[in-house]
Amino acid sequence: MSAPSPVSQSPLTLPIIDISPFLPSSTSTSAPSPSPSRSQSQCAHLLAQACHDHGFFYLTGHAIPAAVTDTILAQASTFFRQAPSTEKAQLARAGRARGYQRVGENVTLGKRDWHEAIDWYREWDADESEVEHAAAPMLRGRNPWPRTPPSLEAVYRDYVVRLLGLGRVLMRAMGLALTGLALPSGDGDGAGSDWDPDVFVKHTAKSFWVMRMIGYPPLPLPSSSSSSSAPAAAEAEAESDDGISCGAHTDYGCLTFLLADDTRGALQVQHRATGRWISADPVAGAFVVNIGDMMERWTNGLWKSTLHRVVHRPGQHHHHGEEEDKGRQWRFSVPFFFEPDFEARIEPLRKCVALTGGEKRFGVVRYGDWLRAKVEGNFVRGEGEGQRKADGGGGDGS
Repeated sequence: MSAPSPVSQSPLTLPIIDISPFLPSSTSTSAPSPSPSRSQSQCAHLLAQACHDHGFFYLTGHAIPAAVTDTILAQASTFFRQAPSTEKAQLARAGRARGYQRVGENVTLGKRDWHEAIDWYREWDADESEVEHAAAPMLRGRNPWPRTPPSLEAVYRDYVVRLLGLGRVLMRAMGLALTGLALPSGDGDGAGSDWDPDVFVKHTAKSFWVMRMIGYPPLPLPSSSSSSSAPAAAEAEAESDDGISCGAHTDYGCLTFLLADDTRGALQVQHRATGRWISADPVAGAFVVNIGDMMERWTNGLWKSTLHRVVHRPGQHHHHGEEEDKGRQWRFSVPFFFEPDFEARIEPLRKCVALTGGEKRFGVVRYGDWLRAKVEGNFVRGEGEGQRKADGGGGDGS
């Protein structure tokens, strides 16, 4: 296997998409027009380009106030810095997907990741008991919520509602983005005749969302250096062979909305054209959004999910004027994964098959089955769990 490409120092960057043309107007009293406006069509065109060329983009114009996102990150910081170990132990996963993970418990491609986190999933409705019972044991049950800080549960539940709304907006825009793509001449199968621009919206009406709250301590110093800044036990358990906070992976759902603090140089995306790693540094007021494996499957590979990783070693990204203790800072992020319905059947769309040469590259999969297979490999061996994590999707770090 060849060595990974170095992080690019060139001005390569990700596109910025303003989603505001698709937001419902607070002053409009009429139903939305079935025909897209000019600004919506322009936005959809840029979105199609971003998904095809990068699989990643910055999303602005989303109307989620900065006060909300600032509070989300502040509460993540409070939990990871101040919650006692006894509280974290009470939140532990106990063999399930929902709950707290200590440093080194989450793995990517068989290697332990250097972060701690809490994972939350959509909770089952009362009328879904049969579906829940049939689901893997890891996906059953309720979400555990921290007591530190006391308002975290209410704040985060409100945030979930906001992100679900934003996810539906972006799903509609992505459907329109595909609508605007012209089919090859001589489309004998009539692949465009049954095209439904709301196909993504219809398959995510009860999105089986996932949300992670992640704290990244700086990666340990090389073994020759003092390790007094990290507990010896945690270092022994979670030391990464390659010095990676979260290994390279693709996300395995539809869309990821990443909210992260202002740490630079940590999130790295593999540039599609060059294969080099580029830093997806925070942009004020923007989410970093990427498409996942289900969107790649739906589009038959027209839009590909993109490898990304986290390397949080602040000393490597030191800039003049920053305080000397920068290397001791943590990084906090809250990725929200907007996923298909648990029962959704995902297969390449006919129009996308036509746009990619006419041959199906993927079979049909029920999303709940796909999710179960991935989640069961997210953690280190123990309590009957597996040890492989093929990619990061609903359980990754960003």
